[in-house]
Amino acid sequence: MMDIIVILGLTLLAGMAMPLGAFVASKDHVWPNWLEDEFRHGVAAFGGGALLSAVALVLVSEGTAKLSLMSAVLCFVAGGAAFMLLDIVLYKLNTPASQLAAMLADFIPESLALGAAFALGGMGNALLLAMLMALQNMPEGFNAYRELGVSGRFKGSKIIIIFAVMALLGPVAGLSGYVWLADAQLWVSGIMLFAAGGILYSVFQDIAPQAVLDKHWAPPMGAVLGFVLGVAGHMLV
Repeated sequence: MMDIIVILGLTLLAGMAMPLGAFVASKDHVWPNWLEDEFRHGVAAFGGGALLSAVALVLVSEGTAKLSLMSAVLCFVAGGAAFMLLDIVLYKLNTPASQLAAMLADFIPESLALGAAFALGGMGNALLLAMLMALQNMPEGFNAYRELGVSGRFKGSKIIIIFAVMALLGPVAGLSGYVWLADAQLWVSGIMLFAAGGILYSVFQDIAPQAVLDKHWAPPMGAVLGFVLGVAGHMLV
């Protein structure tokens, strides 16, 4: 019972970073110019760094441990291709929710993997993955809020409430991974690599371009800080 409570708590806390990021983005009237320029680009870079650390330190290293070379390559490429197709569909539908879709598309597989890792006795990896999920969800929530807000289709408070409700998908996925995937290590490895491929696509398609700002050199340091936090967490675990 305690294991289930821990999983629900970790995935919920990681998910609640999404509405927290949206709440920060809603305060654009505090320092409007800074939020629009360096801070926004820095947040995007930080999220990219955190995502890369999740890929490098957890998802790929754990995912390749149980799979053959060909299976690992296929799962990784399939993740990138799936995110690319999602991007294309959203573009053709002219929807302002590409950041939102990308956020959910990596949050849910990672929550599944977290629950399965915990069931397999990987408490350290589960904690590390939860921390990295929170680090990446906050800037993703920030960017998704701004993307939806610019469209004018949703009010700020409504977006934050929607993100808070979506955070509940984390505990559902985490518990599913704990209950049904604990004895399916190959599936867990495949899910991790699939998510890793999709995240890598998202970083270079959506996140990295947002970190660039002419005549400003500080924002890319956000990527360094995001990645080094993942490294620190990995070493602590």
